[in-house]
Order: sequence, then structure tokens, then C-alpha cells
Amino acid sequence: MKTIPIAQVKRKDRAVEDEAWIRAMLHRAAIGILATANAGQPYITSRHFVFDETTNVIYMHAAPAGRTRTDVEANAAVCFSVSEMGRQLPAPTAFGMGSEFASVVVFGRAAIVADEAEATRALQLLLEKYFAHLKYGQDYRAIQPAELARTAVYRIEIEQWSGKRKQVAEDYPGAFWYDQTQSD
Repeated sequence: MKTIPIAQVKRKDRAVEDEAWIRAMLHRAAIGILATANAGQPYITSRHFVFDETTNVIYMHAAPAGRTRTDVEANAAVCFSVSEMGRQLPAPTAFGMGSEFASVVVFGRAAIVADEAEATRALQLLLEKYFAHLKYGQDYRAIQPAELARTAVYRIEIEQWSGKRKQVAEDYPGAFWYDQTQSD
């Protein structure tokens, strides 16, 4: 079996090498999927997250005890993914049908942030991402030490990443946006 680099995209025609595009995708994605493994058992979980471009890390938070913490303490190697779905692409054959999409996969090492100042900064970055319309000091108060003690902040040191995208022409015949409210 041929060994390939972990971040290499198999379909070269869909690989995105533009790091600015990858960073932008990490900034705009609402939810990320964290993959961990412990004792041979993989585990994935959806997470709110923030990409801190100044330090090239991803921050997220979770309960102070649980599966994520147990896995990260046993095995710091993680994989993290974000994605967006575009239009559905009909074709005359079932095999030919598909979807537009964009995704980024990150490989790195996760750790629980022990430094209180870094953990507080990471949580503030999360607040600024998900509650950008609210103002610190006006709409909410600072994170308190007792509150900080009730969560675990995780940092993923990014080692490698890859981007992938399938996008077709705007006038692709029959292309449509998936609507989850469609009924039979």
C-alpha cells in the first residue's frame, strides 16, 4: 500500500492550494468536526470553534470532563474539518449526480489550555465570532474565574491542512440548492 502525506488531496482537480482561501474558510465556517482517537476507538464531535490566525491555532471549548478530554490526554493527534455544501448537480445517470462543496481538513495536536490568560482570550475570541453584534462591557461582562473553571478550552496546533472544492459554472443545467424542508 502506497503511503501518502496526511493532508494530500487525492483529486488534484479539486485541491485548493491557496492558503488565503483555506484561512477564509476557517474564519467563516460555523461548525467544525473534531476527530480524536483513544485506544483504537475513533470519536467525532461537532464544535463551535475559532481560528486564531495570529497564532495559527484553533480554539474550542468543552466540558471539563468527558470523552474529548480523555481522548486528547491519551492521544494529542487530532483531525478537524469544516465544510460547506453548494448546489445539487443532477445528471442523466445516478452515478453522475453530485454536489458542489468546499472543505478544509486540519491535522494537528490538541491540548487543554492551562494558562488562564490564554483560555480567557480564546473564549473571548469565540464570543466575538458567534456574538459579533454584542459588545463586551456593554452587552455582557467579562468571563469570571468561577466560570472559566467550569469549562475546558482546547487549542489545536495546526501542523498541516488541505482545502478541497467542487464548483461548477453558474449555468450548470438543472443545478439547484438543497432544501431540507422539501417533502414528498
